[in-house]
Amino acid sequence: MKTLRLLLGDQLNHKHSWYENTNDNIVYFMAEMKQETNYVKHHIQKVVAFFKSMRSFSDWLQSEKHQVVYYTLDDSQNQHDLVANLKQLIKEYNIEKFEYQLPDEYRLDEQLTDFCDELDIETEAFDTEHFLTSRTDFTQFFEGKKQMVMEYFYRDMRKKYDIMMLTEKNPEGGKWNFDQSNRKKWKGTPEIPAAKTIENSVAEIYEMIQKADIETIGSIDVENFDWTTNREDSLDLLDYFCSTLLVHFGDYQDAMHTEEHFLFHSRLSFAMNSKMLHPKEVIETVVSYWRSNKDTIEISQVEGFVRQILGWREYMRGMYWKQMPNYRTLNKLNNTNSLPNFYWTGNTKMNCLKHAITQSLEKSYAHHIQRLMITGNFALLAQVHPDAVDEWYLGIYIDAIEWVEITNTRGMSQFADGGLVATKPYVSSGSYINKMSNYCKGCAYKVSKKTEDDACPFNSLYWNFLDEKRTYLKDNQRMSMMFSLLDKMDETKLEALKNRAQAIIANPDDY
Repeated sequence: MKTLRLLLGDQLNHKHSWYENTNDNIVYFMAEMKQETNYVKHHIQKVVAFFKSMRSFSDWLQSEKHQVVYYTLDDSQNQHDLVANLKQLIKEYNIEKFEYQLPDEYRLDEQLTDFCDELDIETEAFDTEHFLTSRTDFTQFFEGKKQMVMEYFYRDMRKKYDIMMLTEKNPEGGKWNFDQSNRKKWKGTPEIPAAKTIENSVAEIYEMIQKADIETIGSIDVENFDWTTNREDSLDLLDYFCSTLLVHFGDYQDAMHTEEHFLFHSRLSFAMNSKMLHPKEVIETVVSYWRSNKDTIEISQVEGFVRQILGWREYMRGMYWKQMPNYRTLNKLNNTNSLPNFYWTGNTKMNCLKHAITQSLEKSYAHHIQRLMITGNFALLAQVHPDAVDEWYLGIYIDAIEWVEITNTRGMSQFADGGLVATKPYVSSGSYINKMSNYCKGCAYKVSKKTEDDACPFNSLYWNFLDEKRTYLKDNQRMSMMFSLLDKMDETKLEALKNRAQAIIANPDDY
């Protein structure tokens, strides 16, 4: 039976069972389409990375003797619409059966489901064989429970996959979570090794994208592109993380510094989210390395890494499939303001935002605390509409695919889901930023001041947010202490804070 198999740009799983045998009657199809480059304005590095990785995967498939049809962005046969391309190939190759792997974005899942309903040939959908849970495991796990809490899900995953367990009930190290040990500020020591260099020229792809008038954001070094775009380089990066960065990863995973882009972070998220690396192999490689080096690497360094992948990553995907499609419209705090222009330029006097945004534009990367407590924190305090925040995060970060972006942005960062993901809004004044970074040093604003012209904008915005969103948050137990402090605040002081905050919200690009 002549079969067409679709592969999407984030389905680059070399270990998938599809490839165990070759079959002359199977045609694999991949395409660089404007449908995917244009649904949101993406960072140029993100578009380049996906195209380069897709081409590498196509080359590998062909080296394994599989038949591949690959449409480049400038291919004359490319219709730049998934359905139009598929219809064209089904006719051209006299296809009798269409197969695809389940997409990880709802919009593509809908598109392919509708397409298959229209076909008069046999169709079949397969698992991507990547995640450690199915789409429905999360829903089943929390069925009947009053609240969804990541920690319980994470513990169950540790047990299920026997990751860092002494017995079925006893985790190694005597406790499940070493998060309290993962909050150190980096002050210049220990020394951070240079990021692993990757020899990667993408000039040809970049030129093609420019000629196609694809609108992108950010910058790129086309001769020294430093993201992995094939499995071999991704495995090398994983090994580099283990041998060089793991020793201090946990300690400083929340730290931020003006002179460091990556600190001790692995930079493996793109390789995993495009499926070049399997989460289980990443976890097993890291844990195995730790076991061989327990004399120099503490358990807190490893557990913090495992928790992000085995716990948070799988948790967010489960939440996505449980709550979509309604999740993408949630705005429980009723925020309506526009995203400041400086999110697209980095032109702001606030040093923390200037650094985090400029880094994002230059590297298509910022780690989770920069995203949550700098750019996300300000957007929430400024009461920006979550649609605008989603669009920015989905476009600017190389690892951003909707299943992981929207749950982290609309849920964890913006609390627009009313507490499905996070147990409280992740907002702070300037004190937290000062505690975890050196951003406040040399800033035009003073973190110690509240209402003066040179006061840190986060300070007044924070108390204004609590006052304005009291109706939505008054029953949240984790907010009770802050509301108690708000209630005790002198009215004149609160009024001054609110006046300062309203001025910032009205004209954020002046600050």
